[in-house]
Amino acid sequence: MRRALVVGLLCGLAGCSGLQSTIKDWTSSDRAKDNLPATLTPFSERAAFTVRWHQSVGEIGNNPLTPALTADAVYAANGKGELYRLARNDGKQAWHINAGFEISGGVGAGEGLLLIGGEKGDLAAYGEDGKLRWKAKVTSEVMSAPQVSDGVVVVRTGDGRIAGLDAADGKPLWNYQRATPALIVRSHAGVAIQRNQVFAGFAGGKLVALDLKSGSLQWETAVSQPRGNTELERISDVTSTPVVDDEQVCAIAFQGRLACFDIAQGNLLWSRDIAGDKGLNLLRKFLYVTDTNGGVLTLEKSSGSTVWKNDQLSFRRTSVATPLAGWLAVGDLEGYVHAMSREDGSFAARVKTDGSPILSEPVEFDNGLLVQTRAGGVYSLALH
Repeated sequence: MRRALVVGLLCGLAGCSGLQSTIKDWTSSDRAKDNLPATLTPFSERAAFTVRWHQSVGEIGNNPLTPALTADAVYAANGKGELYRLARNDGKQAWHINAGFEISGGVGAGEGLLLIGGEKGDLAAYGEDGKLRWKAKVTSEVMSAPQVSDGVVVVRTGDGRIAGLDAADGKPLWNYQRATPALIVRSHAGVAIQRNQVFAGFAGGKLVALDLKSGSLQWETAVSQPRGNTELERISDVTSTPVVDDEQVCAIAFQGRLACFDIAQGNLLWSRDIAGDKGLNLLRKFLYVTDTNGGVLTLEKSSGSTVWKNDQLSFRRTSVATPLAGWLAVGDLEGYVHAMSREDGSFAARVKTDGSPILSEPVEFDNGLLVQTRAGGVYSLALH
């Protein structure tokens, strides 16, 4: 299967001079076709999930749409173009609107705005009352939730660009683009914003810091260097959103490395040969990693040393791990949500949702979790 994929890609490159070829969704989710997902085994439960409420908002398709939270509501979207407002306490629908385009990126929330993006470059901003504030057009499909900070909406597009728009009216403020290799992985990597800087990973293993107001490049560094003899083997794209705190920013590359840098100058603090395509989470002294095969690791933020690793979810398309009190929570390809001990990675609790994959990171929510499945189920879960 992989040999056929390589041949197809190389033929595409040879016959499409000047065009960029993309490996669509060739990540751990596709490797699972050749590697059977790990079988779930019994464990001694030390905690329990309960479903506080469940609501259906419609299928999301293959894009990892993520619910957004405000002080009194949950906002969730489906792939057909519908955006819903749900009550935080019981999930009851307050309103829903149709954006008029298929949603591929969202939901972003902040500064009174709800932000969604589409497969043809549509970008829409709504108020929390569901009324349209403005619409804009960006250069290609919006692959992740738009972000807003200090009056600037930041959008990542599928052609490798990052755009800054005025949060008040959607007018363009700046645009950043860098050259990309001929062969890249199609990804849903977003941006992280901290201290008026925008952090984003790119094809070829690059990580950049941009000024939020102007889009000017502050620094650029390499998370990973391409290695191997073929174009496919040399892919080292950063295919997930970096994580950042007040001290450092960390990113992981597909078929590459995990590395952390100081946020001021981009100087390398440490790196490890760990590959991943789903992403990371960072909380205080620890970094939580889901690797390419679905294993979950905890590393020391200061050094990258491994605290523990759990491989029992191999090839189950394990999501990014979300820290919650003394636990870590991940979703998988069968709609299970797993809780692990943050001390040693052992399983503590498990619950099944609607049986469809959980594509995006569970969201910490009112001393519990909020998850959205591919089939469109939005679940508020308590863990106790």
